[in-house]
Amino acid sequence: MKAIAYRQAHTLTDALTDAPGLEDIRLPDPVPHGRDLLVEVRAISVNPVDTKVRRGTSAPDGGWKVLGWDAAGVVRAVGPEVTAYRVGDRVWYAGDITRPGTNAELHLVDERIVGPMPQTLDFAQAAALPLTAITAWELLFDRLGLSAAEPLAPQSLLIVGAAGGVGSVLTQLARQLTRATVIGTASRPQTQAWVRELGAHHVIDHTRPLAEELQRIGVPQVTHIASLTQTDQHFAQYAEAIAPQGRIALIDDPAPIDVRLLKRKSVSLHWELMFTRSLFQTADMAEQRRLLTEVSRLVDAGTLRSTVAEHFGAINATNLRRAHALIESGQARGKVVLEGFTQDEAPR
Repeated sequence: MKAIAYRQAHTLTDALTDAPGLEDIRLPDPVPHGRDLLVEVRAISVNPVDTKVRRGTSAPDGGWKVLGWDAAGVVRAVGPEVTAYRVGDRVWYAGDITRPGTNAELHLVDERIVGPMPQTLDFAQAAALPLTAITAWELLFDRLGLSAAEPLAPQSLLIVGAAGGVGSVLTQLARQLTRATVIGTASRPQTQAWVRELGAHHVIDHTRPLAEELQRIGVPQVTHIASLTQTDQHFAQYAEAIAPQGRIALIDDPAPIDVRLLKRKSVSLHWELMFTRSLFQTADMAEQRRLLTEVSRLVDAGTLRSTVAEHFGAINATNLRRAHALIESGQARGKVVLEGFTQDEAPR
C-alpha cells in the first residue's frame, strides 16, 4: 500500500536541508485481527498532534513512522471479533496514537473508536471532524460539565482559540447543545468572522487583556474556560476572569503554570486528551463510538457543520508538508484536508 512516512524526527526546516523528512513510500498491506477494521482511507485531515509527533518522535530503527489521526473511508475487511461493522460500511474516526497513522491507503483501527460517517458529507468533509469533535465533546461535557439542561444560574463559556480545529467544533456544540453564553476569541478579522459564523454570541481578541475584552462586552466574569492554545501566556488572566467555583479545561502543552492562582475561587482545572481511552484501553473505550455516532446524527440533522477550511488535494508527501507548514504557522482556521491517493507508483 502507499503511505507517507519518515524515519527521523525533524522540523520542516531540517527537511529542506539534510534530513529527508516526509516521503512517499510503500508498505505491506496490514491484516486485521481481533476487533480491528481494515479501512480503505479516502480522506484525511491534519492536526497539531501530527506536527508535534513529527518533531519529537523517530521511527524504530530501520522502520517508518506513519502519522495521521483523522480519517474517513470504507471498511474493506474486519477482524474475527468485530460486531458493529461490515465490509462496505463508510466510517470516520480519529485513531489511536500508539498505532500507525492514517496517512496510508489502508489502516487498522479498533471498532470501538469508530463511528458511522454522516450520510450528508463527502469523505473530505467528514475527515475534518473526528479528532476535533471527540476532543470538543469530551472537553465540553465530560471535563467542564456543561449540559443541555437549564442551569441553576447563568453560565458563560470562554473559548480561547475558537477559530482553530477544536475551537470550530466546540463553538458549535456549545451554542447548539448548551444554554451557556458562548464567547470565542480570535485575533484577525477573517477568523473573528469565522467564529461568529459558527455561532458564538460574542467574539473578543485574545491578543488584548482578556479582562478588558470581557468588560467591553458586558461579561465581567465567565463560569467556564476552554483553553485551546497558549495556556501559559493566558493563565494569570484566566484566574482573574473565571468566576468563583468555575471550571477551566485545557488541551495544549503549556510551560509551567501556577495553579495556586485558582485556590481563592475554588476553581477546578481539567485536562482533555482524546487518546486517553484508546491509550489505556479503558472500560468505556466504546464511548467514543457512541460519541461519533451522535455527532454523525447531528451533522445529518443540520445541527453541526463540517469545519473544512482548506483542501490541499491528493494525499502525498508534498501536499502533507504544505499542510504541516500551515498548521505550524498558527494561521490556520478550521481544518486542512487531503483526499485520495495519486495513481502514480510510489517509490519503494
